[in-house]
Amino acid sequence: MKLLVVRHAVAEERELFAATGGSEDRRPLTVRGRERMEEGARGLVRLVKRVTVLATSPYTRAEQTAAILSAEFGGIEPETLEALRPEGNYRTLSDWLRGLARNDTVAIVGHEPHLSGFICYMVTGREGTFVDLKKGGACLLDLSEPVRPGAAVLKWALAPNHLRKIGRLPLPPA
Repeated sequence: MKLLVVRHAVAEERELFAATGGSEDRRPLTVRGRERMEEGARGLVRLVKRVTVLATSPYTRAEQTAAILSAEFGGIEPETLEALRPEGNYRTLSDWLRGLARNDTVAIVGHEPHLSGFICYMVTGREGTFVDLKKGGACLLDLSEPVRPGAAVLKWALAPNHLRKIGRLPLPPA
């Protein structure tokens, strides 16, 4: 199984949004954040080719990021997953992954530092972090069968500007 881990794109500033009376979980992406994520998603499609399962945190900014990925990956319907909340449980998330098909390519969209912690948990089996996903950044893990903490292999981790550059590369001749 392949696991594409994506941090949500740039959202409105926390303090400015809070001043409007809006709830933190409803804070949306900025226009520029959407545009940049669309460019980055084109790069992700070049690298990953297809996604069979797409899951997102229930927070607005993650749902909006997942919708952008959905459009680039052929309209796959995002599933909302409570385990992708910022305070989500790593074991619950890994158990959910274990229930999927071993040949799936799964994309999850969430928040920092939760995602970096989950990546570390899946690669080392321990809590901690050794990656820092920028907003709109992503990494790819190769999960062994059975899916279990400590057995994943980190294939790559890319910043959003790298993904955008990959998305702008000319397509090879057909």
